[in-house]
Amino acid sequence: MKRLILLLLLAATCVSASADQATFKAFGGRPGLVKIMDDMMLELLKDPRTEPFFAPVDQDHVKTMLVDQLCELLQGDCVYAGLDMRSAHADMGVKREHFNALIESLQLAMERNNVPFRAQNKLLAKLAPMHRDIVEKTDAADETPVEELPSEL
Repeated sequence: MKRLILLLLLAATCVSASADQATFKAFGGRPGLVKIMDDMMLELLKDPRTEPFFAPVDQDHVKTMLVDQLCELLQGDCVYAGLDMRSAHADMGVKREHFNALIESLQLAMERNNVPFRAQNKLLAKLAPMHRDIVEKTDAADETPVEELPSEL
């Protein structure tokens, strides 16, 4: 009986890992993520809500960190070695409107790069909880949680 349970657990792990790999592949692997981040950065620099955060920084470094982070989140063969989100965004004054604008830019970039909608939703579900560490808490409106997407999309 113990062997059967162990085999079932191993099979479930393999199915989950292959599903995560399929999502990573839907993004075009690391090269696809690089293209998406290039497009997203252009959007961030055009948007007056996000431009003040991205214009004065080393954009290539930011893109590299984002590629590594997304690659790791999507179970790619990457390791994100950057700061945690709370430390990386401390004292930046990021408000909900800025966070939402970044997500809008990401969605535009994913659409331009033909990432399937289901794969987009899987990534967005992994990113949604990060708002707690990125958005500065200044009033009750900022404390309302961003609606999280179900993990089983």
